[in-house]
This record gives sequence, C-alpha cells and structure tokens, in this order.
Amino acid sequence: MIRYNPKDWFTFIFKFHKADTVRKLFPLLILNGVYAFIIAYLEQEVLHLGKTSHLANLTMVHSLLGLVISLLLVFRTNTAYERWWEGRKMWGSLVNSSRNLSLKLNALLPKDAREDRDFFRAAIPNFSFALKNHLRGKFLKQELDLNNSFPETLLKESGHVPNQVSSLMMERLVQLQKKNVLLPEHLILMNTEIQNFADVCGACERIKKTPIPFSYSVFLKKFIFFYVMTLPIGYVFTLGYWIVPVVAFFFYVLASLELIAEEIEDPFGTDANDLPADQITHTIRHSVKDLLE
Repeated sequence: MIRYNPKDWFTFIFKFHKADTVRKLFPLLILNGVYAFIIAYLEQEVLHLGKTSHLANLTMVHSLLGLVISLLLVFRTNTAYERWWEGRKMWGSLVNSSRNLSLKLNALLPKDAREDRDFFRAAIPNFSFALKNHLRGKFLKQELDLNNSFPETLLKESGHVPNQVSSLMMERLVQLQKKNVLLPEHLILMNTEIQNFADVCGACERIKKTPIPFSYSVFLKKFIFFYVMTLPIGYVFTLGYWIVPVVAFFFYVLASLELIAEEIEDPFGTDANDLPADQITHTIRHSVKDLLE
C-alpha cells in the first residue's frame, strides 16, 4: 500500500509512481491519438466535410452518453472501493481478535505453562500469515513461526492452512479445559475470538472469489471503447486537430477509473494500492509476543 501525504498537491500532480495509470495506458493513448488524427485528416482534408454535415450531430449523442457512462463509472468505483474497505475492516477485526485472545490467554494460563504459551504465541500470528498467503494462492513456510510447541508436522501444505491453524488452537483450548487448566466458562469466553477468525477468513474468501459480474465488466469496457472511438467523428468539426489530445485525455480519464476499480476490487494481492497485509501480519505477531511474553 502506498504511503503518502494527502495535503501534498504538488507531489500528486507532477510525480508518477509505478502504479500510475499513465504508464499502463501510454501505448493505448498513443494509438488513440493516431486514430483521432487519421479521422480528423480524412474528414477535413480528404472528404472536406463541414459543420453542416450530419456527422456533426454526433456531439449531441455524446453529451447524452457522457452522463450515462459517468453514472456507470461512479457505480463501478464505489463497488470496488466497498470491497477494498470491507477487506480492510476484516483485517482490522483480525488484529483485534488476535490481541483479545492473547489478553485472555495471558490472564488465564498459568505463568509456568510455558509450552502452552509458546504454542499460542506461534499459532495466533501463524493464522494471519497463513490467511494472507492463502488469499494470494501461496504457502510460505518460512513466514510461519514454527517451534517445538507448534511444529511443522501439524500443517498440511495441500490443505486449507488457515482452517488448520484455527482448528489446532480450538483443539488446544479443549485439551486445556479437559485438564482443568481452563474452566468451561473460560472456553466459552475465548470461543468468540476463535469463531471470529473463521468469520474473517470466510469474508475475505467471499471478496476474493466473487468479482464483479463478467457481463457488467465487459459491457463497461465496450462502452468506453466505442464512446472514445466515435468522439473524433463529431467533434472534429469544432475542435479541428485539437481533437487528438482531447480524445487521448478522455480515454485516459475513463480507462483510468476502470483500471483503478480493477486493482482495488481484489485488495489482498501485492499491487501498490492493495491492503498492507504484510504490515498487518507483522503487527499481529509483535502484539501477540508482547502480550504472551
């Protein structure tokens, strides 16, 4: 996730970062400019069409369609941002549940229960790291905290690793209750946090595996394409060769909004504007270690 100062206007305007849509759209901007120049040349120099041509009436159609495409893009970006923000709330909830579970365990577990403390000190952060990599379609063993209390043999790489970790934590809590280290009411008290781990995982998977409907995405891209491609046909009579930068600018604005929406609607990846999942997981690990020390 990009860190920035929202009050620094000068930097925003004149600085291009690696995720800027100008870099991604630059070849298409050039093609749009060349296309607009060809249309302007044909209509003015070859066909000698003037403002009385029926093609000039296309500007009225574009004015009406401009309102429609703006509403579609607003809906598109709002939907994508809602998915991004919901993902951020889920990870915030995971941070809170990890800390709450650590606080309860620290208060309820005997100070000399070193093995049990070591297990949860490793297991709670391991869930967040496993969930992050699960959402990215990976399994990075080197990021997990594996020790004698939480050995590598407890996990199966081919399975659902976050579920395995949360299941191991629940099993350990039940064992402690059966040994009378924890009381039944203590188990009920901590069940809320374990349950929230599963809820967070399920919500993130729902966001990840349910993109915007294919038909809607295809329709919007086609709409933008045909809208921009027909712009020079009508506006060349009033703008002349100035239609070249105007068409390129229109395409940049419309296509950039669609690209931004595509990037943030799946917020769990490694793109520049995705959620800072790596930072959040390390925050959880530091918090849990401090609380269960």
